[in-house]
Amino acid sequence: MTSLGRTRMVGVLGGMGPAATVDFYGKLVAETAATGATGDQEHVPVVIWGDPRVPDRSTSLLGQGEDPTPQLRRGVEALGRAGCEVLAVPCNTAHAFVPRLAEEAGLELVSIVEVTAAALAADGVRTAGLLATTGTLRADLYGPALRRHGVTPIEPDEPGQREVMAAIAAVKGGRAGREHADTLAAQARSMAARGARRVVAACTEVLLALDPDTVPVPVVDPARLLAREVVRVALAARG
Repeated sequence: MTSLGRTRMVGVLGGMGPAATVDFYGKLVAETAATGATGDQEHVPVVIWGDPRVPDRSTSLLGQGEDPTPQLRRGVEALGRAGCEVLAVPCNTAHAFVPRLAEEAGLELVSIVEVTAAALAADGVRTAGLLATTGTLRADLYGPALRRHGVTPIEPDEPGQREVMAAIAAVKGGRAGREHADTLAAQARSMAARGARRVVAACTEVLLALDPDTVPVPVVDPARLLAREVVRVALAARG
C-alpha cells in the first residue's frame, strides 16, 4: 500500500467489556496490516470510547436492569464529535440498541451481526451454533440475519446457557480459568452434535476463554470479521 489518500475515521464504542475492546483493536491493526500497510501512517485512524460503566445490555433486554441507551448514546455522540464516520461496536448484545443511535449521529454502523451472517452464508453454512449472552439469544439478534442468509441457528439448552453466562461473567471479571474454557467447549460440542457446522462466538468474551481446537467444528470469530469489514469500509475512500 503506497497511496495514503483519504481514510475514514473509525469510532470504536468499547468498554463492553474492556478486555474484548483491547482484543478487537489488536484484530483491527492485524487486518489493516493484511491490506499491505507498511508503516504507522497507512493504518486506519481510530478513536476508542472505552466506557465500562454502560449498564449491562443482557439484563436490560431481559427486563431486569437499567436501559443502557443513554450511556451508549453518550459514547456514540462523542465519537461523532471526534470526527468519526464509521462505527464499530465489539459487543454483540449492544447491537440491540446501537443501530438507531448510529443513525441519529450520522455514523455508518458496520454490524457485527450482519458481517457474521454473510460470512457463514458465503462458506455455504446452513446450521450454526451460537455461544452468546442470554440477552442476545432472547432478543433474537442473530436470528433474522442468519435466516435471511439461509442459516438456521442452534442455541444451548437452558442449563447449558446458564453455564455459558457464568463463563462470560468470569472473563469480564478477569477470573476465567480452565473450568470456564471446558464449559464453553462442552456447549460448543453439544451444538455440533446437534448439527451445527460452525459455532459462532457471538459474545466477544467467548474467545478470550474458549480454545477453538477443543471444538470439532470451526469456531467463527465475529470480532475478526467485524475488524476486516471495518478496515474495508474505512479504506474504500482511498480508491
